[in-house]
Amino acid sequence: MTALELTQEIACVLDKKKAKDIKAIYIRDLTILADYFVICTGTSTTQVKALADEVEYQMKTKFELMPARVEGYQSSSWILVDYGNVVVHFFLEDTRDFYSLERLWTDGQPVEPEELFAKVEEEEMK
Repeated sequence: MTALELTQEIACVLDKKKAKDIKAIYIRDLTILADYFVICTGTSTTQVKALADEVEYQMKTKFELMPARVEGYQSSSWILVDYGNVVVHFFLEDTRDFYSLERLWTDGQPVEPEELFAKVEEEEMK
């Protein structure tokens, strides 16, 4: 599975769980941290945890893929799940506004919604 395909799968899971403002940024040319960042917002700490749990569950169930690291699960205002080439950031809205990762990584290339949600559209057609 390519990093883009993993990013699309994660976006599909987040969309199904009603995450808000799902974005992906291609950062491979800028850093060795990852190929993509996926960023989303939850409306409460409960939803932020549920989003992170669901992504972990679906990636493990579908692809036997476990994260290399999970950070921030106790506070639940920002949870980071690291899959190596894809890092997923789950935020509360205020925390997302404060850290403003999209602004910090403006040199990265945003993934266009039609490319990011290609898997969502495929699932809906079934």
